[in-house]
Amino acid sequence: MHGEYKVPGGKLVVVDVEVTDGVLRNTRVAGDFFLEPDEALDAVNHALNGAPADLDAAGLAARIDAALPEGTVMYGLTSAGVAVAVRRAVARATDWSDYDWQLIHEGPQPPALHMALDEVLTAEVAAGRRPPTLRVWEWGGPAVIIGSFQSLRNEVDPEGAERHGIEVVRRISGGGAMFVEPGNTITYSLSVPESLVQGLSFQDSYAYLDDWVLGALGDMGIRAWYQPLNDITTDQGKIAGAAQKRMVGPDGGPGAVLHHVTMAYDIDADKMLDVLRIGKEKMSDKGTRSAKKRVDPLRRQTGLPRETVIENMIASFRARYGVSGGKVTGEELARAQELARTKFTTPQWTARVP
Repeated sequence: MHGEYKVPGGKLVVVDVEVTDGVLRNTRVAGDFFLEPDEALDAVNHALNGAPADLDAAGLAARIDAALPEGTVMYGLTSAGVAVAVRRAVARATDWSDYDWQLIHEGPQPPALHMALDEVLTAEVAAGRRPPTLRVWEWGGPAVIIGSFQSLRNEVDPEGAERHGIEVVRRISGGGAMFVEPGNTITYSLSVPESLVQGLSFQDSYAYLDDWVLGALGDMGIRAWYQPLNDITTDQGKIAGAAQKRMVGPDGGPGAVLHHVTMAYDIDADKMLDVLRIGKEKMSDKGTRSAKKRVDPLRRQTGLPRETVIENMIASFRARYGVSGGKVTGEELARAQELARTKFTTPQWTARVP
């Protein structure tokens, strides 16, 4: 069994392992990390050999930590990262490079249709009828997108939304509210087979699926990092938030994961505060300043046009994993349009948590 895992902010860890009679055997850990002293690698392998094959990542990491020689120093490597690579090997997880990725980047769409497209395309990946897909959104109008479990009245000021012509929609993933305007936001979705994140905890899957965009931002001179559970941030402030939804496959079989990210390219903070309820803090000047400073747009940090940022992101993804141009099929679009009409634009869905 073979498993790989790139430690967030670190190096690649590769594990080859056998399972015999329910325990790990012949474990071999490798990678482009740095580890001192040399005998620490043997200690890691010995610690893993004999471990129950169903031991979770925390248990495996504890075995590694207990076996390391005193004074061991790891560079680009963690015991938790090794443990995750083992779990991915045992779970027979796939890797990014195992797939022929498809890119969808089409013209502006209404907010409700974007919600529906996420659901339809990810269901198609789960059913095996669509390859793993990177979809870059273009917004047809301003919107507030609330999380699947958020209270509508607690998150959105209806008078402010009406005053600014803001459409309010609810997505299928959890997390917090997003304020978006065409030209001020960069949003993308990954619809991936569940096997790509096998062996990862829910939190680790966020870091794993966000890693490529951290590299893309780095290529543009932005030092960004993953902030648990679902933010991408820099020393200047938050620039993006992610959310996920897991879907089961046909007949309850292996499914797919929707991972979507909204990045602030630019932002009208005064309008955002007029539409979103930022909690009680909003009632004070200090709270308003805090909310404004929490998000630091990519426009200021990169100095690049929005289109160039998107082009650079796609180029970085293509260089890492390869991706070919694609489109939403006619059948997928028809299903999404029907879903937008019967679900995502209805009060029953939007106000399902009043």
